[in-house]
Amino acid sequence: MAKKKNQLDHLAIIMDGNGRWAKERHLPRFVGHREGMENIRRIALAADDLGIKVLTLYAFSTENWARPKAEVDYLMNLPIHFFDHYMPELMAHHVKVNIMGFLDELPPKTYQVTQKAMAMTAQNSGMILNFAFNYGARREIVTAVKQLVSQVQTGTLSADDIDEQHFSKALMTHQFGDYQDPDLLLRTSGEQRLSNFLLWQLAYTELSFTKKYWPDFTKEDLIQVVKDYQMRDRRFGQIESE
Repeated sequence: MAKKKNQLDHLAIIMDGNGRWAKERHLPRFVGHREGMENIRRIALAADDLGIKVLTLYAFSTENWARPKAEVDYLMNLPIHFFDHYMPELMAHHVKVNIMGFLDELPPKTYQVTQKAMAMTAQNSGMILNFAFNYGARREIVTAVKQLVSQVQTGTLSADDIDEQHFSKALMTHQFGDYQDPDLLLRTSGEQRLSNFLLWQLAYTELSFTKKYWPDFTKEDLIQVVKDYQMRDRRFGQIESE
């Protein structure tokens, strides 16, 4: 499928700053996470209105388990609250939910709600709302390598046939097809790092950073980010023909 250079089909967001948002207001960190969850709904619906086809949100990393137990327990309950409250609205907008990550390591109730959300929206034809939950890019890559090695060992794949396309198909984003690689990565809170997120897929992704904390990021901010992206000249390592 031919793709315009400034066509924003897949937006990935590192939703950062919930804790600092709460701290600046002298509130517990969980309040920041709760406000961040509320903002997911607002931004997801705004992205859908803008015609974005895949919205990938970094919700919980494989490294986040090292946080205090009370905070981790709260974060594990957020998907339950989110889908209990907002599933009717997601269904009304035909949003298809996907959750990628090492889901079998989640607490049973969290795991069950992720599977239920994906099953309930599986036939929806609208925007894909993709959560990266218990996800880490390095581990994803190692897992993909092991999968390809296993295929070589069983004779279903030749080592000489392994190329970028085969490798991409072994990643968790393979199901998005032409939209597997994000067009734009946005990180909120002012931090400027990738934090082990989609390291393979971001090879030619445009990057955008805002100092706003995630709970403060608005629909109007999103619209401006999209406009800024559309003004960029994406060359993919090439040069413009004169």
